[in-house]
Amino acid sequence: MITASDLPDTIPVFPLPGALMLPRARLPLHIFEPRYLAMIEDCMKTKTRLIGMIQPRETPGGEKRLQAIGCAGRLTGFSETEDGRYMVTLSGMSRFRVRAEVQGFTPYRRCLVEWSPFGRDLSREDETDPGFDRPAFLAVLGRYLTTLNLATDWDSLKEAETELLINSLSMLCPFTPEDKQALLEAPSLSTRRETLVTLIEFALRGGANDEVMQ
Repeated sequence: MITASDLPDTIPVFPLPGALMLPRARLPLHIFEPRYLAMIEDCMKTKTRLIGMIQPRETPGGEKRLQAIGCAGRLTGFSETEDGRYMVTLSGMSRFRVRAEVQGFTPYRRCLVEWSPFGRDLSREDETDPGFDRPAFLAVLGRYLTTLNLATDWDSLKEAETELLINSLSMLCPFTPEDKQALLEAPSLSTRRETLVTLIEFALRGGANDEVMQ
């Protein structure tokens, strides 16, 4: 178990558009670029085995920067394919705030980070959402999945723990990187659920269009 005192000041980061990591959730990744293969190999040599997932952003001048907040996951699953690719699983540990990007000799990016704003993330207990109305939530989710022609296991959704349900859908739904960032930065599970519902309802209205999707 990782505690606050175990968290390093500097971590490798993986800027992957649209990939959302959340505390106590799992994120599978397919690694094939040489720089990220090196990142995985270096990560496995460390005590905490942490990798920061973060959204890249491009400035008006075309410069590639990073969002201010990301989420670190612990490397808990690893397998190698015959052609040298890695299939890994990250288990979400804690969000972090980027203090500065570290310049060095690694082919991948690293950041000096701050963990203290997100002390609740390391808790082993699931976060609760007292205002969660599961039937109403599943109703709007059902309309959304229908518009995307996606099937799901409704029995599992009805029985899933609230945090697992909200966080899994936040990670899996095909929202923009900016929307994913808003879900990541939500200060509570209730706020994340409200953000998620807003994004779903916006999609059902046809995004920027006024016509409601049927």
